[in-house]
Amino acid sequence: MLMQQLVSGLAMGSIYALVAVGFVLIYKATEVINFAQGEFMMIGAFIAFTCINFFHIPFLIAIVITLAFMFVFGYVLERIVIRPLVGEAAIAIVLATIGLGIFIRSVAGMIWSYDTFQFQAGITDYPVRIASLSLSSVHLWIIGITLVLVTFLYFFFSRTKMGISMEATSQNQLAAFLMGIGVKTVFSRIWAISAVVAAVGGILLTPIHFLNYNMGFIGLRAFPAAVLGGFSSIPGAILGGVIIGVSEALAGVYLPSGFKDVFAWIILFVVLMIRPKGIFGIQERTRV
Repeated sequence: MLMQQLVSGLAMGSIYALVAVGFVLIYKATEVINFAQGEFMMIGAFIAFTCINFFHIPFLIAIVITLAFMFVFGYVLERIVIRPLVGEAAIAIVLATIGLGIFIRSVAGMIWSYDTFQFQAGITDYPVRIASLSLSSVHLWIIGITLVLVTFLYFFFSRTKMGISMEATSQNQLAAFLMGIGVKTVFSRIWAISAVVAAVGGILLTPIHFLNYNMGFIGLRAFPAAVLGGFSSIPGAILGGVIIGVSEALAGVYLPSGFKDVFAWIILFVVLMIRPKGIFGIQERTRV
């Protein structure tokens, strides 16, 4: 029983981690917190659902179409919504992302209705027996795909020219500009990649949860994961997601009813009391 709950928590934590990585990518580069990240997750899941269930496009091709759409979606949104607000007060940009999330959610409701759909995302659930344990194949697939994607992101940001330019921009925008890096283009690409990562999280979420216009609210549970990691660390976001996912799974079994939904925020509160900058956050020191 305990092992099944741990695997279930790891699966949900993997999804939180992917959404949290999107939060971190955007914040590291632009110092903007994108509160529409959960809606990116929802739109990605709906696009895949539409391609497969309505247009009967083969699964792998549908996923490629979905991720390409989300890349363009994130890129364009940065250009038309966020870029005009550069230089304005931070609260203006935060409110813009909140408004963007509400707008996306409303449009999704009008297009796909306000019903709840079942969507297996091409993943068949069957028991996987390991010794005396019986684990869900869906949970294992979610964990495995997340590991592959995280590994890909690591090599992308550390080995490719585009990834290195994005990492350089996130470290020091002025230095990156002086080195000839197109900082504004990098910002758009980072929003695009964050939208793609969120979409993968949404597609992986649907086999174990549901698909409707409100599923973006689940992305808010990934926010504590990003904060736990320090909001500037991709490994921290991943670890934060896993901590939140496993803690919620165990809280749902071993603690009174109702604790599961607030447990992520309880953990966040406790960790920030001990480490205000998060687990991987850099502690600033002032020299006198």
